[in-house]
Amino acid sequence: MTTGEKLAMLRRQKNLTQEQLAELLKVSRQSISRWEMNQAFPETEKLILLSRIFSCSVDFLLNTNPGTEKEDSEFTADKYAAFMRECGYFFLATSVEDTPRLRPFGMICAGENCLYIVTDKRKNVCLELEKNAKVSLSGYQPHTGKWLCISGTATEDISQKSRELVLSEYPILCRKFPKGQEIFMTVYRISLDNANIHLR
Repeated sequence: MTTGEKLAMLRRQKNLTQEQLAELLKVSRQSISRWEMNQAFPETEKLILLSRIFSCSVDFLLNTNPGTEKEDSEFTADKYAAFMRECGYFFLATSVEDTPRLRPFGMICAGENCLYIVTDKRKNVCLELEKNAKVSLSGYQPHTGKWLCISGTATEDISQKSRELVLSEYPILCRKFPKGQEIFMTVYRISLDNANIHLR
């Protein structure tokens, strides 16, 4: 997949028009069009901005040969979170009384070699995690043919730091949990120190 094809795909995943992306980058719509058609190439400064907008690495945008990507051992919590975000959404699997339950999730961020996910305390997933904290997160990127599975323990994190982290990554949570409802926002931490990680 070329850099232009990746830019077009990531822009569509973010539900951005060429005009909207052009505004964010302070370039013309025609520039975006030329990049996506591989008729021109973004400057380094624009590539860095694009990687921030799309929550992916500059490496990912530039790399057209999947075989040259870094090995799993060089991945960090930030890179695992970015991988899941590049999927558009990922799946969280829980298990209660030997019954597996799978559900799509969309919000994930990283810090201090941990992944953080957020949900609503009133949802079943919180009750399930109280009974059995073992989880698996899985994501697949059809454009690269790679998938990631992380199995570990989800621990509720009630620290102000974790709440600020997820709110800074996902400001939409302020609307989802308005004043008086923020008590229902629940953050779970999955430490990568004790997790099984498979990237293929």
